[in-house]
Amino acid sequence: MAFSPLVDELVESLRCLPGVGQKTAQRMAFHLLERGRSGGSRLASALDQAMSGVRRCDCCQNFSDTEICQICENPERQTGTLCVVESPSDLLAIEQAGDYKAGYFVLMGHLSPIDGVGPEEIGIERLLKRVHEEGIAELILATNPTVEGEATAHYIADRLDGRNILITRLAHGIPVGGELGYVDGFTLTHAFRGRKPLSE
Repeated sequence: MAFSPLVDELVESLRCLPGVGQKTAQRMAFHLLERGRSGGSRLASALDQAMSGVRRCDCCQNFSDTEICQICENPERQTGTLCVVESPSDLLAIEQAGDYKAGYFVLMGHLSPIDGVGPEEIGIERLLKRVHEEGIAELILATNPTVEGEATAHYIADRLDGRNILITRLAHGIPVGGELGYVDGFTLTHAFRGRKPLSE
């Protein structure tokens, strides 16, 4: 059974969200129309403003309302260190941890030749230019521990080979509170390779 064209369009529009299928989109649409019209209007307004007003920071490529984001403009941020992440959500996770106080570069993806995503699409040339211009001493490659993330990290490291820059990678291993019996082999292998003295 089909609904009115407006309802059908609302349902189809909601399906663009990750993890939202036909049934979930219908529930969302019906909720907004039945009991959440004021929330729906606010959502529509916020979406419209975000789609037209949010851009990428000219410095780090993170989402921003302005040419330079608040993190890049913050004079209290340490200079000389840059953390490379795949997405704004990765940056947010690091910020919420509260320990890192230097700069970022957001790739907005990872290398994936099968999908047609090369160095140009994720801004690697912009990253290399920034590293050179700002005299970066340490580059932290915080790409995800996936095949694509590892390939992206190695590509960036190779492009910087021969320069006097410390290139580090986030440690991968057993989570705090984890039990060895529940850890997958890939994670366990990384944990063994990244072991360090107990005194550190």
